[in-house]
Amino acid sequence: MPLKWSNWRLFADPRQRGILIAPFGPGCYELRNGKQLVLYGQGGHVAHRMISLLPVPWGCGGRRNREKREYVLKYLGRIEYRTLACATHGEAKEEERTLRSRKSEYLFST
Repeated sequence: MPLKWSNWRLFADPRQRGILIAPFGPGCYELRNGKQLVLYGQGGHVAHRMISLLPVPWGCGGRRNREKREYVLKYLGRIEYRTLACATHGEAKEEERTLRSRKSEYLFST
């Protein structure tokens, strides 16, 4: 059975106690700002990985790309996301390869 992306949702603003709805297990995500695709990624715990897209003190994890995190914070309220739950981490990596094949469509291609 083919995997199915969630509907697009507004990225939660932790300063307003928003709730992020994302898989606790492996999968992929995409973010967009209006019609502009912003970034994509995958992780073994998608919800945690997406929270790391926010700068400290709202985000978690050790992302090194300050520019991405500042962009997401700056445009909260306009940033939307969708997720794809996968059965395994390997499946998530394979799905990310598909996203990477379209990297020129994203504002942040890495």
